[in-house]
Amino acid sequence: MKILVAVKRVLDYNVKARVKTDGSGVDLANQKLSMNPFDEIACEEAVRLKEAGVASEVIAVSCGPAGCQETLRSALAIGADRGVLVETDAVLEPLAVAKLMKHVAQKEGAQMAIFGKQAIDDDAGQAGQMFAGLLGWGQATFASKVSVEGSSVLVTREIDGGLEHLRLKLPVVITTDLRLNEPRFITLPNIMKAKKKPLEVVKAADLDLDLAPRTTTLRVDEPAARKSGIKVADVAELVRRLKEEAKVF
Repeated sequence: MKILVAVKRVLDYNVKARVKTDGSGVDLANQKLSMNPFDEIACEEAVRLKEAGVASEVIAVSCGPAGCQETLRSALAIGADRGVLVETDAVLEPLAVAKLMKHVAQKEGAQMAIFGKQAIDDDAGQAGQMFAGLLGWGQATFASKVSVEGSSVLVTREIDGGLEHLRLKLPVVITTDLRLNEPRFITLPNIMKAKKKPLEVVKAADLDLDLAPRTTTLRVDEPAARKSGIKVADVAELVRRLKEEAKVF
């Protein structure tokens, strides 16, 4: 069984995002970019499934500019067998990513695809579900536990009321929750090995797919600055302010 892992290059979660002066988007110039944290979890889970003997190959796939090759090398260092970059400089919405991932899945003959539940840059959380819809595959989102039994996949997913247990037939799409696993530390020897693993580059423009965006970003603004707090003399004043100013009563 081949497993596809979707990998996205995003602004590193330790870096404070800065908005461009014209309000057209987030300024990524000279900023540290790294693999989306939820995609690290997805890659780790795919590698664990291979180590357990239920998968024959793990293929990391990224859609974006040439710089995404660096992120794919990180996925290869975690343990993926090879990488595929669908190269394009266009801004990709989740539907466009789903279409590109569908092309790769059909070409590779994959039976499972693992996505991070969302990317920390746009927080859309849609690519995995759209991919499943385009292929007609079963899907299990927000997975906190995954196991494979023959041609079935058992998934525990987190819902508002607690936990939901699903049994799905292959092929399936899984999106990973934060508590699914803890990605392994990438060692220097594995980084060196990753440099020798195959990485295929495919031009998105050659695939004859409609990748045009369906939405338009009107403006991006910084979050409003938080107002400073106040101190109250006693409980009576607190209750009065809550009632008269905050209108909570």
